[in-house]
Amino acid sequence: MDVYEAVTSRRAVRGFTDREVPREVLERVLSAAAWAPSGSNLQPWNAYVLTGGPLAELKKRAGERVASGDAWDEPEYEQYPPALKSPYRERQFAFGEQRYGALGIQREDLEARQRAASANWDCFGAPAALFCYVDRDLGRPQWSDAGMFLQTVMLLLRAEGLHSCAQMSWAKYRKTVAEVLSPPDDLMLFCGMSIGYQDVTVDHTPRADRAPLDETVTFVDDR
Repeated sequence: MDVYEAVTSRRAVRGFTDREVPREVLERVLSAAAWAPSGSNLQPWNAYVLTGGPLAELKKRAGERVASGDAWDEPEYEQYPPALKSPYRERQFAFGEQRYGALGIQREDLEARQRAASANWDCFGAPAALFCYVDRDLGRPQWSDAGMFLQTVMLLLRAEGLHSCAQMSWAKYRKTVAEVLSPPDDLMLFCGMSIGYQDVTVDHTPRADRAPLDETVTFVDDR
């Protein structure tokens, strides 16, 4: 797949078929993604890939927490500032309107929004999931490196005809994830990622709009 096509066709898919993702495909993607850039070649990402029984067990445990109304785990990092300033606040608002509007859910229907959000912990039906951890002793630049690794993974998945959905939401159930994965104590869960083949009969969420180039990019040249 052309790189531009991979970039423009990548989106957060929230509905997958149960078609198995071959192990050799996942290995090929992750082997290539290892070439993602990182400062001083630290390669600070630690990825766990779940399929089959282990993933089913994680979904079961997370689903039980959702059903019981169990409180989220205390956060280990701040996903968003407490008060987003403009223009980020407006972009977040627009995303929510577009996401839940596509599901026919009104803004004031908090119960329906919570039901929709709970699909995160079923990986939207995906048959594979990746969980990315970062060493607690590393800093913001290394978190940026982990982000470049994850983006590389998502683009390579598109080249294989697969889709994905990166999910910081899994950090809210990090203890449940740890029960299944048993990561070392010095690793912090950054996010999960659902991986699979898109179910177009379920996933009706349009791709979120992007800001015009002149809002996010400044050219400094002789023109």
